[in-house]
Amino acid sequence: LTDEQRNEILQAVADAIIAESPALLKANAEDLAKMDKANPLYDRLQLTEQRLQDIASDMRHVSTLPSPLGRVLKDKTLENGLHLQRVAVPFGVIGMIYEARPNVTYDVFSLCFKSGNACVLKGGKDANASNSAGVELIHKVLITFGIDPNVVTLLPATHEATGEMLNA
Repeated sequence: LTDEQRNEILQAVADAIIAESPALLKANAEDLAKMDKANPLYDRLQLTEQRLQDIASDMRHVSTLPSPLGRVLKDKTLENGLHLQRVAVPFGVIGMIYEARPNVTYDVFSLCFKSGNACVLKGGKDANASNSAGVELIHKVLITFGIDPNVVTLLPATHEATGEMLNA
């Protein structure tokens, strides 16, 4: 993909977050219903219209950043005439384990996608419905652009999945 295509897809995901906010808020309400409001994680878990607007805005901002891909990080010529360059390339796949913060799903996706990486996400069980809805939304947008949705994968919110991810 070109940087322009990546940026267009990030913009489309941001648009979809706003368009699908009722479904995202409904999924988040399922998660919130299972948590005591006195729990310190409650506020981090909670999505609102404003927080979804902020998530979409952050994703749009990422789309405006210069591409890290192909950037020459170091350039030198050895005494024997051999020319060396260190060039930024994707890692390939980045794994992220995080707690009850549904915004992290979007943050990690946008940064990984912008930098040409796939991501494997392992969110906390408290945010499972919110994370699932977010990844489903991202998948729908990717499919409309002919991109394999598996560039972002959400693992089950289980201890076993965490163990498998850490041992992969």
